[in-house]
Amino acid sequence: MSIISLDRAEMRFEKLHVLKGISLTLGEGEVLGLFGHNGAGKTTTIKLILGLLKPCKGSVRVLGMDPASKEFRSARQQIGFLQENVSFYDQLTGYEVLRYFARLKGVDNKQCQSLLEELGLDHACYRKVRTYSKGMRQRLGLAQAMLGNPKLLLLDEPTVGLDPVATRAFYQSVQRLKERGCTVVLCSHALPGVEQYIDRAAILGHGQLLAQGDIEQLRNQANLPLELVLQGSGIENALPEALRALISHQEAGRVVIQAGLEEKLTLWKQAVSIEGLEDFQWRLPSLEDLYNHFCRQEESSCAVS
Repeated sequence: MSIISLDRAEMRFEKLHVLKGISLTLGEGEVLGLFGHNGAGKTTTIKLILGLLKPCKGSVRVLGMDPASKEFRSARQQIGFLQENVSFYDQLTGYEVLRYFARLKGVDNKQCQSLLEELGLDHACYRKVRTYSKGMRQRLGLAQAMLGNPKLLLLDEPTVGLDPVATRAFYQSVQRLKERGCTVVLCSHALPGVEQYIDRAAILGHGQLLAQGDIEQLRNQANLPLELVLQGSGIENALPEALRALISHQEAGRVVIQAGLEEKLTLWKQAVSIEGLEDFQWRLPSLEDLYNHFCRQEESSCAVS
């Protein structure tokens, strides 16, 4: 059974067409990165999944049910949600905040302490939230979302304002959830560092699904060139003619070659035989490269139409 299924879902607010026929499925234990610029439709998609909005056209199914229906209320305990810019009552301690949400969700209080320990907040669990850093507040927010061992976790811009260390710790927590079989939708416009923690990406632009798939599938769809960086004393003069035609940049002791992904093996065979080669490095299109490509492609098509 699919945990999430959107079938040609559309959403309008008066004359504003926010989502335009989005189709997307997500299975158990998958981590989906939902990416797009501000106004692309990410948060609206999250609201459809939560049942806070009902699509104008198409359908949305979560855990096999319509999330906007009355019957879905009993299933909400299986969903965790962390919104952007999470805030709590500053005068409560971290433990009191978590216990409050546990009561709302009908979860045993014993989970509170174990979650605080798992997310590295046990040392501060009896301190007031007003003393917490941004990273600590986000981890407390993730702890409340994890109450009840949800089958589905929705994270809306969870790393906004976090430093690199806190961001890495946050994604490591997400990885542990995935290993338990939890399905995660990670909604973000901050791409660096996310690639290694997601199974698939869905890229939105102006309410449309521009591309979806794992990183390799997106690379094949985009057909962006790979880069081969060659380093060595005088190497710029030692390249065979076939590689010279592919140079995108060169300087003393360093040459950058661009070619199609399918040419990787051929390039490698040619490169290792170059006299004076001291080091080489592959650069495949990153998630950020792919995102920028699909967004530029969509903007170009809009300009033409």
